[in-house]
Amino acid sequence: MLSVAHAAVGALIATKINNPFISAPLIIAAHFIQDYIPHWDVGQGLTKKLKSKRASFIQELLTDFPASIALVYFIFQHQSTEINLNAWFGWFMGLLPDFLEFPHLFLGWTFFPIKQVALLHNKFHHSTPEKLKGLWPQFLVILLVFLYA
Repeated sequence: MLSVAHAAVGALIATKINNPFISAPLIIAAHFIQDYIPHWDVGQGLTKKLKSKRASFIQELLTDFPASIALVYFIFQHQSTEINLNAWFGWFMGLLPDFLEFPHLFLGWTFFPIKQVALLHNKFHHSTPEKLKGLWPQFLVILLVFLYA
């Protein structure tokens, strides 16, 4: 899924469940559940070499990643003068599996535990090249976060 969907769900869980020992595993589990749903993301086409690593990285860096920060700020932070640590913890934990997979995908690192994390992530990851089919579940997820935040 896009970072923006993972981040929104992570922030929602962390703000609803204040205990990080409970929320962190739930957020990680939610990440893998979200990735199991057929979806489109900026990495679509990397494994079949239909898209370059550089193009995918730039697209993530300039659109999806900043959108995840903006959405979490807008939903969980903008009305508060204090930093909502739970929301930002949830943002980070929601993206952690992707952060851990980055060295394997983009730098070619294959040593333990990087490769094992990437292989685990890959088992759950179901993507679709069809943008509309792959984006509607993410819009639904973000809408649900708006409603429950």
